[in-house]
Amino acid sequence: MVHDKSGRTPGTTTLLQRTLRASCLCATACSAFTIASPAQAQTLDNKYWISVMAFYPKIDTDVRVSVKGPNQPVGTDIDFESDLNMDNDEVLPSVTAGARFGRVIVGADFYKLKRNGSIDLARDITFDGVTYPVAAHVQSGFDSDIYRLTVGYAIVQTPTLELGAALGAHVTKFELSLAGQSTAGGEGVQIETKRRDVLAPLPTLGVFGVWKVAPGLELNARVDYLSLKIDDYDGRLVNAQVGANYSIMKNVAIGAVYRYVDYRIGIDKQRWDGRIQYKLRGPALVLQASF
Repeated sequence: MVHDKSGRTPGTTTLLQRTLRASCLCATACSAFTIASPAQAQTLDNKYWISVMAFYPKIDTDVRVSVKGPNQPVGTDIDFESDLNMDNDEVLPSVTAGARFGRVIVGADFYKLKRNGSIDLARDITFDGVTYPVAAHVQSGFDSDIYRLTVGYAIVQTPTLELGAALGAHVTKFELSLAGQSTAGGEGVQIETKRRDVLAPLPTLGVFGVWKVAPGLELNARVDYLSLKIDDYDGRLVNAQVGANYSIMKNVAIGAVYRYVDYRIGIDKQRWDGRIQYKLRGPALVLQASF
């Protein structure tokens, strides 16, 4: 049998070399996977992401609705939480999705809030031409569907930092209702239900930022703002959010944010006018997937 200078046969030598090469390749691949996995769950490293959020806001809602015309009563400024006993701390589900195309970032949000109240009034309230007298039992509803779409451009973009500006649209559908014993047109006490729907689209200007402070940990913030009159609506919007995400496994992160929304809309229709002031503020828990 032929031996090399080390005393091993050529076949044995070839087998050992192949084994060592395979082991090195395997170790290298495992190391690369271990290092890369946490980063892949970060939005700075991925093109697409989707988040679900449980928002726990404190809610303030002030509404006035008046009917235009001679001898029509002026609408009351109604605090829906204190005057109508509406909950001010509902859990609000939210869905957010986004995509990155180079320096262009597209994002969309949707969240929905549905609330109801029931109370014996502590004062007279006039809503949409109908007066509900003190001590009348009134049921109320306030529903809102909020859609947000933005297109942004990253002015600064590095592997760990992204800063940019965005244009967007903030569209809110409101549905307001009151039902109960009322006095209308001097006809005495009767059961009356009044309902108004409002679809308020507002364009927005904003800034945003994302900062990867450590492997697997990312901070993010954004602010949208606009004050503008469009057709029948005179609105002002402030929408701000700051948060942090931490990667718990490949392509999955958990996080927490604080969100503040201040929405003020004046409405001037042909037959009625009104005002809605709507403020949400509070923390939220986030579950995010990215790829």
